[in-house]
Amino acid sequence: MVLLMPKIGLAEESSEDKRMEAQAYYAIGSRYYKQGGAQNYATALEWYEKAAILGHVKAQFDIGYMFYKGQGVIPDNMKAVEWYRESAANGYTAAQYRIGVMYKDGIGVPQDYVKAHMWFNVAAAAGSSSAARYRDSVAKRMTPSQIAVAQRMASECQSSE
Repeated sequence: MVLLMPKIGLAEESSEDKRMEAQAYYAIGSRYYKQGGAQNYATALEWYEKAAILGHVKAQFDIGYMFYKGQGVIPDNMKAVEWYRESAANGYTAAQYRIGVMYKDGIGVPQDYVKAHMWFNVAAAAGSSSAARYRDSVAKRMTPSQIAVAQRMASECQSSE
């Protein structure tokens, strides 16, 4: 049993306190998730949401995955995309790759090779070799002007991080 003690006398939590709190919530959620089963997934999701609200990018990604797979929730690809997008926008490479796949395949969003290429490009720049392969594959289905737009979008995304 985990007891969360109220913080007395602190006017404002430091960013390090929030990071540690988010990590603790994520760790609790992960324990429930690893046990599996509908009830444990639902409990894991509750803890992941607490971590995600505090900016934990892996929790944001995992919530997206749970909506994608229907773990503890009714499968909902649109919600999966929302959570993947949040995590991707916060710099999580796996989410950047996954949102690229969603756009490439039209899962939860209309199929859009420009946006898929953009997200694959961002993930590839962060070191994902799988994203680089998918980006190159998607590029074969695009016009040079579409590729230029996708590259500009990726550049803008990377400069805003």
